[in-house]
Amino acid sequence: MELKEIYQLHGSMVYNLALQYTQNIEDAEEVTQDVFINIHEKIDSFRGEASLKTWIYRLTINKSLDYLKAKKSKKRWSFFAPGRVDAHAVDLPDQGFNHPGIELEQKESIEQLFKLINQLSENQKTVIILLKVEGLTMDEVGKIMELSYKAVESLFQRAKNNLKVLIQKSKENGF
Repeated sequence: MELKEIYQLHGSMVYNLALQYTQNIEDAEEVTQDVFINIHEKIDSFRGEASLKTWIYRLTINKSLDYLKAKKSKKRWSFFAPGRVDAHAVDLPDQGFNHPGIELEQKESIEQLFKLINQLSENQKTVIILLKVEGLTMDEVGKIMELSYKAVESLFQRAKNNLKVLIQKSKENGF
């Protein structure tokens, strides 16, 4: 399969998944570009042990998480650069998450919910995004995360419980 064909089939899935992680259009575009560069470089080594879609999901999740870690690390280390002022080093107030296509009256609640989801561990965040935002099945999530059905189920229950605790704390603090 040609890269152009792969992009046509999976480009929007990659972008939307990256957007769920980065919550920023420019960052999601960058992650999407990185994913397709990676696909181009590694398509010959794709062994077909999982479906192409599963492999692309895995690549996208890994690239998104790596991108967020690098961005966080860059912010942290830029504080130590002597005599240097970097606008990206300062945590600017959140300007909101404007996911294309979502026009709900409770936009603020959705933004708050995503902020809380972002406080979960990487695996818990991933399982919630894949199951509830992407609408995948437990089996599909298991293949992507390389976990058993039971492990996905358990991880999802922990994620839900932790999210409930975060929501409760948020409400107590004036959600």
